[in-house]
Amino acid sequence: MPRWRALSSFDSSVVATQRWRLDLAYDGHAFHGFAYQPQFSTVVGVLRATLASTLHMDHEPVIVGAGRTDAGVHAFAQVVHVDLPTRLFAKDRGPDSERLMRSLNKQLRGRIRVLAARVVDDTFHARFSATWREYRYLTLEVSPPGLRLTNAWSWSVEGPLDVMAMNGACEAIVGTHDFRAFCRRPTNSSPDEPLIRRVLDARWQRLEDHWSLSPTNAPAVRFTIRAESFCHNMVRCLTSTVVSIGQGRLDQNTLKVRLESLNREHLPPPAPAEGLSLIGVGYEEFAGGPSGFVR
Repeated sequence: MPRWRALSSFDSSVVATQRWRLDLAYDGHAFHGFAYQPQFSTVVGVLRATLASTLHMDHEPVIVGAGRTDAGVHAFAQVVHVDLPTRLFAKDRGPDSERLMRSLNKQLRGRIRVLAARVVDDTFHARFSATWREYRYLTLEVSPPGLRLTNAWSWSVEGPLDVMAMNGACEAIVGTHDFRAFCRRPTNSSPDEPLIRRVLDARWQRLEDHWSLSPTNAPAVRFTIRAESFCHNMVRCLTSTVVSIGQGRLDQNTLKVRLESLNREHLPPPAPAEGLSLIGVGYEEFAGGPSGFVR
């Protein structure tokens, strides 16, 4: 098997490159978020270092993601793009996606899993070419009340939850709205600046307990939301508010009222990060189609 070619003094402005799309999965507990932060272990930071090491590059490449996940948030279908010099790959063989995946996954050792790797047109952009993102949030109904369950992939809440009321409430967020009441405002932005987002679908589903782990036979409730894009903490803020509606602590019209008022005063804090996962990113066929198992 030929070795990767070493590349010194990498300068993307003068070196011919190929754009690669990488589909990733990772456990958010292992990272201080997605975006590169030199002082912390992040998804992009680890991936940059691993690419440079695996391909014998003197400089770490720039990586662009479809979206940022907060610390503790998981991903089963994150998408990034990275421009890699063409001379790293043997001319007679061309890009070898399978070999690149194997090499990266061997070095990453399970911290991040590269699910797919492919060369794409250089007009592809992991963030700006995406037409939607889809997240899921998993909650566990706790019975009897007061019992707390520890789970790295879900949020334990006091049940039972009124899923019909929760779905009725979510009808208000589908469409284009100003989500200032449910987002953490970007640094240095004005409080008067709108946070307009378009939600394509939002629904809650009770999951059957095939293993009979709960006396209610339905310990889990899953929130799935698809939008063109999301603002910071949007899914977690919506989740905590709708869970309170399902518990009967807030009125079913709360989402509608707060979207109109733009005020989140006295609403519950964001739901914990561990229950949230990025499960799909939408792309046109020229870019390889959607990531994950959602279509």
